[in-house]
Parts: sequence; C-alpha cells; structure tokens
Amino acid sequence: MKKLFYFMVGALIFGYTSCKDDNDDDAYKTYSVNVQLVYPEGSNFNPVKDVEIKLTNSTGSTLDAQTDDAGKATFTVPAGIYEASATDVRRGTGESYIYSGIKSNIAVTESWTGTEVIELNLSESKQGQIVIKELYVGGCQKDDGSGAFQYDKYVILYNNSDMPANLDNLCLGMVIPYNAHATNNDYSNGVLIYESEGWIPAGNGIWYFPDNVTLEPGKQIVIALTNAIDHTNTYSNSINFSNPEYYCTYDIAVYPNTTYYPSPSEVIPTSHYLSAVFYGAGNAWPLSTSGPAFFIFATKDVSPVEFANDANNNSYHGGNVSAAQLRKKVPVDWVIDAIEVFTTSSDNNKKRLTATVDAGQTYLTNTFGYTSYRNVDLEATKAIEGNEAKLVYGYDKATEIDGKTSTDPSGVDAEASILNGARIVYKDTNNSTNDFHQRKQASLKK
Repeated sequence: MKKLFYFMVGALIFGYTSCKDDNDDDAYKTYSVNVQLVYPEGSNFNPVKDVEIKLTNSTGSTLDAQTDDAGKATFTVPAGIYEASATDVRRGTGESYIYSGIKSNIAVTESWTGTEVIELNLSESKQGQIVIKELYVGGCQKDDGSGAFQYDKYVILYNNSDMPANLDNLCLGMVIPYNAHATNNDYSNGVLIYESEGWIPAGNGIWYFPDNVTLEPGKQIVIALTNAIDHTNTYSNSINFSNPEYYCTYDIAVYPNTTYYPSPSEVIPTSHYLSAVFYGAGNAWPLSTSGPAFFIFATKDVSPVEFANDANNNSYHGGNVSAAQLRKKVPVDWVIDAIEVFTTSSDNNKKRLTATVDAGQTYLTNTFGYTSYRNVDLEATKAIEGNEAKLVYGYDKATEIDGKTSTDPSGVDAEASILNGARIVYKDTNNSTNDFHQRKQASLKK
C-alpha cells in the first residue's frame, strides 16, 4: 500500500504545529489534526490507548498515529484533503467485536486552528465463521506473450472458526460500480448514500448454494467463478479447476455466455454447481478483473431467490433507472465477509463498501497471476495446541506495489504450513488493508 506521505511529515516536523518560521515567510506550514474515536451508543467497550488511526491524503499516502487513553490521536500535516479511518477489534464472551469507521473530505485549510476535533464514528460488527481466504480475478500472462488470459477467476471460502459452518442461503455478491476507479455516483458530501441506510448494493445478480453444505473448521471451499475447467494445457500460468472437491458458478439457463461458462470439468459433481438469480444487464456475471468489491452474505427469513426477485429491494446506481445500473439492497447485517480491491493502475479509486463491512482496501496489479490472499493471525494460530511446531516461516510470495512490499506480516507461509499439518487462523478485522496482501502466485497454482 501507499504507506508513507511523500512529504514525510511525521519525521520532519514532529512537534511543530500550526506555525511557520518567523524568519521565513515561505516556510512549510503545518496544522494539528485531532481525531477522536466515537464508539456506538450501547457498546460494551470504551475508548482505549494505542488504537491505530490512519490519515490518508488525496494521493493515497497515509500517516499513522496511536490513540491516547481517551481514544484521540493527533496528526501534524500540511493543508489538504484527508480521510481518517480506524479499526479496533475487541473480544467478548465467545465472540469478537469489530469497530470500524471512515471519515472523508476533511479539509485542512489556512483557516484551520488546530483545536478542531474530528469525530470518527465507529460502527460495530461481529466476527463470523466464514471468511474470504483468497480472491483471484486478475488473470495471468499467455504463454506466447500476446497478452493476458482472464477467464480463470476463483474465490476460496474458509471456516475460520472452531465450529462447523452451515452455508444455507449463502450468496456471492459484487458492488456496482464494478471497478474501483469508475465514476461513483453513490457519494453525497463525501459519504456513501447507503451507509446511513444500512445496506450494500449487489449488482447484476447473485450466486447461491442450492443445496445444504457444511464446512468443517479449518476447511475451505474453492469456487471457480468462470471456466471451471483445466486451463493449464493452454495457459501454463493459469489454473486447473478439474477437481471433484471444487465448486463452480454454472447456471447456463441464467447466464448463457459460454466464453465465461463452458461446460465444467466432468469431474466436478453437478451438486457442486452454484445457482444464479439475474436481474441486471448482459449474459455473464461481470466481476471486475482489476478492482472488484466482492462480498458474501446469507439471506434471512427469505430464500436467495425471493430476495433477488423482490422489487422492494431495488436500487439504481446514480438514480439511472436502467437494467445495467440495477442493484439489490443487501442489509449490512446479512453480510458475512467482504473484500474491497483497488487497482494499482489508477489514482481514482473510491471505496464502495461501508466501514461496517470493510474499512480498508487491498491493491491488485492484474494480468500477472497475482492474487489477493488473507494474512495469518499469528497469535491465534500459535495458540492452537500443537500448532506452532508445524508452522512454516520464510514466506516468499511477497510482491511490490509503489516501491513497497506487499506481504503477510506474520512471516508464515500459510499454504506450506497447511501441507505440514498446521491449522491456520486468518486475520479478520473487517479491514482489507490489515487483512489482505497481494500474493505473487495463486494458491491453487502449486
């Protein structure tokens, strides 16, 4: 990520606020920005010391500061437009609580006094069982050097808990706008219009498990999102989906595009085909290959089909009443997990997921076989009895983004550790910045 201000204000001007050198009228002027975390009413937790708050400028560079005992942090910055964000994870009886918030369009100008306090309101969410372990959408290079192959997308869902998880009514969704750098008309005064209304827009259609599926603790389900076949004979850098344990999105009566959905590998049972409900435009599910906002959710009290066919759940991006802009309102409390992906090819990325669902973002450089892979929760993984001796360190799948290393900070090679008999617990803070990194090779590419 872009983790460092180009101007390096933290190191250069520590303790120097809201003033300039009396001997130099052109000296670099800076301002104090105070950010106060505000926990939701009725929360069982109070502000504490050492919660990290991030302040991001308009170029995407960030500065970090820790809260004091009252939950406030102070930054020293030049004039500009900023965004403040924070995630605080607390543990209660049998559950984890995640408090996340984003405050955009903080305008620091010459009239800034340095006494202002920016309130960063946090939303509460509970940590669930199922997480998105990996999202591979960017494709790979063709063997003949003629370009990229991008019809081999997949997602891996993982039971991160200690209890079996039932996938009844579990659905796959994606947000319109499909691309992070596309024009986003969902913002009003720097805030997503659906944030206060408590829903996330699911564009085009949804996929769901038609049959009851139970996922055991520490186990995963691979879902081929396009072309559930063996691609490696044609594109050696691609993926082999010819595996009887894999699942796939295949409902040819709903999405008839055979470029996206040729007949799946014959070894994949038909019981492993996900079903679809389509309500948008086109003939395939157009998950972005550069910057998707992808999420999983479970419908409550209604079936996925009933939910998707209910016109009361309709919303249109930008108010443009057309099939191409039609979305469904997914209640935030239905969302199980989500990942916001920004493309490295643009500086115009905008958040589409609200802070309750995902308070951060991960970056992707597509077409080179890179993938968005979840980081290991080292403390929780080591706490499992007998697990520590099975962990494999020396992780070597890091990539580089904007001159900075994107890697798993735990240093654990999760896939090698699993092969060595370890049980991995993945980091889950509802913040893609903390939870994911760009892995240089898809985990299914052995």
